[in-house]
Amino acid sequence: MWGRIRKSSAGLVNALRTETPAGREARTHNLFEAAAAYVSACAEDDQDRIEEASAWVSPEALSFGVNELACRAVIALARERDESPRTVARALLGLPAA
Repeated sequence: MWGRIRKSSAGLVNALRTETPAGREARTHNLFEAAAAYVSACAEDDQDRIEEASAWVSPEALSFGVNELACRAVIALARERDESPRTVARALLGLPAA
């Protein structure tokens, strides 16, 4: 839990910065790009990419994007496996069948 708070606060601090990093062209990222980059970086345990993606949008927007990505992923897996989204979500988290 503290890791998520630390990541969110690092993203907030980076979002508040007004200067553009040297050698980079300013580019805006949408919340879905940020969520995809953040989740894939978390899966690969790449702290630099986690912090970078966290800085693209507000912590609230990132949270919404990650939630939306999780929902879409569970639905896609459920369709692929011909199971309910609830069954797939519980299996992914290692929880017993309800």
